[in-house]
Order: sequence, then structure tokens, then C-alpha cells
Amino acid sequence: MNSLLRLAAVRAALSCLATAPARAAWYEAKSKHFIIDANENPDELRAYAQKLERFDQAVRYFYQMPDPPLTDAGRVTIFVVPDVESIQALMPNSGAAGFYRTAASGSFAFIPHTTDFTIQGMSGGTGVFHETLSPQEIFFHEYPHHLQLQDSTVALPMWVAEGYAEFFATADINKDGSVTFGKFPAYRSWGVHDRDSITMEEIVGETFGNTLYSYQMDTLYGRAWLLVHYLMMTESRHGQLGRYVDDINKGMSALDAGKAAFGDLKQLDRDLDAYLAPHKLLGVTVSPDVLSVGDIAVRPLNPAESAIVHARMRSKAGVTESTAPSIAAEARGVAAKFPTDPSVQSALAEAELDAKNYAAASTAADAALAADPKNVRALIYKGRAQMELAKANAKSADWDGVREWFLKANKLDTENAEPLFLFYRTYAEARQPLTQNAVDALLYAVELAPQDYDARITAVGQLLAENKLDEAKSMFAPVAFRPHADQQSREQGKKIMDAIVAGDSKLALKLLQEPHPGTKTASK
Repeated sequence: MNSLLRLAAVRAALSCLATAPARAAWYEAKSKHFIIDANENPDELRAYAQKLERFDQAVRYFYQMPDPPLTDAGRVTIFVVPDVESIQALMPNSGAAGFYRTAASGSFAFIPHTTDFTIQGMSGGTGVFHETLSPQEIFFHEYPHHLQLQDSTVALPMWVAEGYAEFFATADINKDGSVTFGKFPAYRSWGVHDRDSITMEEIVGETFGNTLYSYQMDTLYGRAWLLVHYLMMTESRHGQLGRYVDDINKGMSALDAGKAAFGDLKQLDRDLDAYLAPHKLLGVTVSPDVLSVGDIAVRPLNPAESAIVHARMRSKAGVTESTAPSIAAEARGVAAKFPTDPSVQSALAEAELDAKNYAAASTAADAALAADPKNVRALIYKGRAQMELAKANAKSADWDGVREWFLKANKLDTENAEPLFLFYRTYAEARQPLTQNAVDALLYAVELAPQDYDARITAVGQLLAENKLDEAKSMFAPVAFRPHADQQSREQGKKIMDAIVAGDSKLALKLLQEPHPGTKTASK
């Protein structure tokens, strides 16, 4: 899956990069958790990477999350583009000013260097409100979603996931190296104070309708921030949020769980206003002593890498049938100038795959591997091209040969989810009986790339087919209440979870295989 999360419009520049002078050279900053490509001053780029690392470490400390070592496949790649117009060129007709995609093939964020953009909407039909968000606030909102799935086997209702994300979004990276969470989100001011557009019962019980107006979404996010803040900071409510989530994961409806954990929801709503009214809400500061940023390596991209970066961005941003040919044509133009560069030829292989030119993709992958036999991306693209060619020539297909490409990629990078997932998929494509090795590869792929919806849902189906209900429940839980999912998807998820809890693996599998809006996206 390439899970697309559209981000709200923004107005401010990236705080660390806003004053950097324009440069003609591209640089890459690589840290423990990020790879950042930007046409920026290298010193400013290093400072920005350090800031993101400090934020990552503070969120992990807050959640008490593990922090295993990552290969490039596990790092989030961030492309910094000049402005919002560049973002919209990458995602036409979206109105987005930044976005984030994740799949087994990697996680990618696209952020503008500078922009001046403001959201405007109606506040419950009574007037106009304006919301402004900085790119930093947007990234700091989305990145916790990325982390939530890494060590999660629980279903989180939308308001909990979004409330926590908003809690982190206003983070301050302080001069002493500490990080403060929980500041009031000024861009949600109207929604935080609004009690009428969407009720507490609808928020806690996930009973709001399929379509929310913009002002209702603002209220949902604003009240969710306030509710998370209140439940975490108020001693009299200690443990209630944990009980609420636990009861949902035991099969209780969100509304019943809310009443059991919080009591009278109308009183909860009044308590929220009382909590907000008399004082400035305090945040939580994480000491710099517990934050380890690690090394930041900054290097200039070579001429070939710089030349192909735009085509790479277009490929990673998402490809349609109408855009794939032009991306492939752009990549071919660069590849003609750098016929022996492995990064360029690997990018060409990806673009040709997206354009369904499988023989050309295979040839480009060969060129990349001739220059760099250990190029993991090229091995994956070679295997993908050969898999498509094998599907088209089923009678003469060499499926063991196809799998060998993915096995080679896995041997070079055992922590890369994509070749593991593709190895599993070859059995379905070949209509051959699954091996235990293939099933194990699928399950480990989900462990490595838990944000990948397609891999996770495939694993849920596999576990249901084996009647492993407890494991299927844990595997399905994080997507049962996916952040940003539409109402139909949430309702379908609840039906599937109810069937799993009831012990009906056949019904759960049947529901899982039914197409429904908002769940299936193109693999890449």
C-alpha cells in the first residue's frame, strides 16, 4: 500500500530551513531515523535533521517505545521542495501543501521549504475561521502516526490517535535541547472551544456520520487534543484512558467503553471546559539528558543523483496511469546521460515498472546491478519486473528464478520488508501452495513495516485462513480504527473485529475480502 495522508494547508517556512539561502546543489542528510534530500545550505540541513531526531527521541521516550537500529529501508525519507506550488505539482488537484506516504517499499514525506497558505472555513455556519499551520506542526502531527503503528497491537479510536498527534504537533525544541509537548494548538482554537458541532458522545463513541464538515473536523481534532491533555494531566481521571482502550480491544463498543471508563459523557464535556477555562494548560518537557540525537552525515549528491532527484520524487509521490509515462520519459532522459550510474538506472527501473514497461524495467535494473551488484533497490525492481513477465508468460514462467531476486535482496538487507512481502506474493501470483517460509516472510514484513496496510491485511487474511484468531485480532487491531479512515472503512473494520472476537474466522475472512471504500490502494 501507498497510504496517502493529505495534510492541511500551511503558511510558515520550515523553521530551521526558512532562512537558508537558495543553492544550486542538492544535499542529503542521513540520521538514525531520517534521510533528508534538499537543495539547501548543508549546515542548516544538518541542524534540521538534528531537530527531527530530537523530536523522534522525545516521542519515543514519552511512549516508552523501543528504538531498534534501522537500515535505509526503515528510515523516513523526506524531500524538501521549494514551495507549495511544487507540492501541488507532485500531487495535482489535491490542494495539499505537504504529504506523507508509507508502504513496504518505504516511508516518504514531502515538505515545502516555504509557503504562505491559509485554510478558511465556516465555524458552524455562524462565521468564518482561519487556520494556519507550519510545516513543522504538520510533520510533528503525522510522524507520531508513523510511530504509533511500530509497536502497536491495539485498536485506537480516531480521537485518541488524533488527540495524541495534536498533543505532539505543537512541540517546542528548546535551546537547552529539551522538548516540550502539549502546548495549546492555536490553529485549533475555535474547535477546542466548540461543544456544539460534534458532541462528546459522538467523539468518544465514534458515532459521528460518514461525512463531517470542515468545522466539525476542526472540533473533532480540537476536542480530542483537549480530552487527551485532560485525561493525561488530571489525577482524578488517572487510568481512565487506558481502561477505555482496553475495553474496546476486548470487544466492547467505543460508546459503551467510554461510558464505563469516563462515566457521564455530558459531565466529561463540562469538566473539559472547566479544565480549559481558568488557567494556561501546561505541557510536558522531556529532559535533554534522555535524548540521544546520534550522528548526522551530510553529503552533496553527485551530478547523477542530483539530475534524477526530481524523477525520484515524482515516483515516490505516487503514480497514476496518466502520469507514469511522463515520469518514465523524464527518467530515460537522465539515464541517457548517466548510463552506468546505479542510482539513476535503479530510478529508471522503478519508473518503467510504474509505466508497465516490464522488459525495459528489467534492462534498467540489469544496468544498475552491473554497476553495483549489491544495489538492493535494483534487485527488488529486477524481481518485480520478472514477476510481471512471468505472470504474462505463465506456461514458461520460472518462479524459482523470480524468487531468487527477492532472496538476494533479503540477504543484503534482512530488515527490508519489501522483498519479504514480494516473496510471499509470488506464491499467490504463481498459484502455488504456500510454504511456511513464505508465511514467515509475510509476518516478518509486517513487523518491519507495520504501517503498510496491504501487507498487514494480507497477514490478517493468512492468519484467519489458519484459524489463528488471537494473532489475527492483534494483527488487525491497529487498522480497525485507522486515523484518517472514512466512516465506511471504520464500520467495516468494526464488523471484522466483531467477527474475530466472536471466534468466526470464516465470516471475518469474508468481510475482509469484501471491497469497501478507503481501504485498497495501489501497491508500489
